[in-house]
Amino acid sequence: MNHFRNFLNQVLNVLAGVSFLAMVILTCWQVLTRYVLKNPSSWSEELVSYLFAWMALLGASLVAGERGHMNIPIVMDRMGLPARKYLSVFGEIVACLFSGIILVFGGIQITSLAMGQMTSSLGIPIGIFYIVLPLSGILNICYTILNIIEILNGSISLDPVNETVLAAEKAGRKV
Repeated sequence: MNHFRNFLNQVLNVLAGVSFLAMVILTCWQVLTRYVLKNPSSWSEELVSYLFAWMALLGASLVAGERGHMNIPIVMDRMGLPARKYLSVFGEIVACLFSGIILVFGGIQITSLAMGQMTSSLGIPIGIFYIVLPLSGILNICYTILNIIEILNGSISLDPVNETVLAAEKAGRKV
């Protein structure tokens, strides 16, 4: 299970890094063509916006895998371990349902609808860029299932003190 999570993390980190690097290069290219060559590149601006969407959605999947999504710790910290476990699993189930219904189902619907439309500058189907919606939904579902399993078997600590200590140790600080 850890091997699968680590594999997903590595793939997503590489994709996010490559996407970010491509965005930087394309943005520099656009600045060069606009201000130096006086002939702006329209395709690079369009591609950067699509790459940004891909990077954001794949990054959101990484955050889901790290359980870094927003929460209200003041409520969770006041509850006992069984209630924290129940609410954590409930939160993961809600995230899984959202990912399945909105990202996967809705993403497939919009991707298939957009395959008939072409991008203005690149001349390729817009649906290709929308594929990231169901892809990130599937990744989120994988991560939420892994999170639920690890919450239930105790691999993920729900003790607020332990999480603070672990985060500090990970950052190399003593508590």
